[in-house]
Amino acid sequence: MKTVLVVACALIDTDNRVLIAQRPEGKTLAGLWEFPGGKVDADERPEAALIRELQEELGITVEEPCLAPLTFASHAYDEFHLLMPLYVCRKWEGVVVAREGQQLAWVRANKLRDYPMPPADIPLIAHLADLLL
Repeated sequence: MKTVLVVACALIDTDNRVLIAQRPEGKTLAGLWEFPGGKVDADERPEAALIRELQEELGITVEEPCLAPLTFASHAYDEFHLLMPLYVCRKWEGVVVAREGQQLAWVRANKLRDYPMPPADIPLIAHLADLLL
């Protein structure tokens, strides 16, 4: 089974809320909520991929020292195995904007379970809840 490497980021605002994005219609797992991020290209480091994805998806600039690894997800989907490091970021430049038609929500960690998420994202919630107590 092929392993796919994607990166995700828990952006945390000054009120300790986490940003999640709803997958738009037409994409796999459409309608589910996830942490922003995306696939790591060949010859690309995970941090560089996350910085690129956050710029493309949300229009913000993140410096690599502001990305702190928190945990990771390892999940077997039917077609592939997903490996997803989750980083935490509390500092960025610019204003968060949905640039790809996705819905965005700033959510308290204890409310993340109220949003349907892909199976790989669900175990990450407990790590964020512990961090943001």
